[in-house]
Amino acid sequence: MQKTRLFVIIITILAVGNIFFVAMYFSDRAELLRAKKQLIVQQTNEKILSFAKLFIDKILLGEGTVNFEDRLKLENAVRDINDKEIFSKWQQFTESQNNRESQTAVGNLLKLSLDKIFKQN
Repeated sequence: MQKTRLFVIIITILAVGNIFFVAMYFSDRAELLRAKKQLIVQQTNEKILSFAKLFIDKILLGEGTVNFEDRLKLENAVRDINDKEIFSKWQQFTESQNNRESQTAVGNLLKLSLDKIFKQN
């Protein structure tokens, strides 16, 4: 009788312990998924800001025409963001035919970039 009661108490303690550890596992797993999602958002934001800085430095504040190496850096930076909307605005900018189209495309591209950062936060 005494051994049976001790056995039941030990089994109960072990079962409660297992339930606790399973709950902690799922809680930690959910936290890890949130952290991974936040990391992806942060990395995307850093890529957008890096592109925007490069764009401002080379296009808006640059002297004269943009050389091939800088155009390639900009193209790679915008592709690295991996966002179809931003890439589409980039293409609109690169395909613009006159000064007015270029100005509109620049405004749209930078506005969309900033909107993406604020929307994700």
